[in-house]
Amino acid sequence: MIKFFKLICLFLIFLFFFYIFNYYLSNINVNNINNNRLNIEDIIKEKAINLPILKNDTKNVIEFNSSFSEEINKSEPRKFWNLIKLK
Repeated sequence: MIKFFKLICLFLIFLFFFYIFNYYLSNINVNNINNNRLNIEDIIKEKAINLPILKNDTKNVIEFNSSFSEEINKSEPRKFWNLIKLK
């Protein structure tokens, strides 16, 4: 019974790959790929014409926060370089 299921699985895997390669090498698929490669510039131009132009609404959105630099100045000095110094 197990050999039968293994045989069916092997057959299904073979059938799967056969259909994939059959479609990949078919004339319809080859013609579609060649047509797309030849007309790619026309396709891009056609899609670029239909793109909407969005209104710029990003003025004064970013505000600089200077509190961090003030916090650094208020804190005590850093002691990292003191660890490296020779005594």
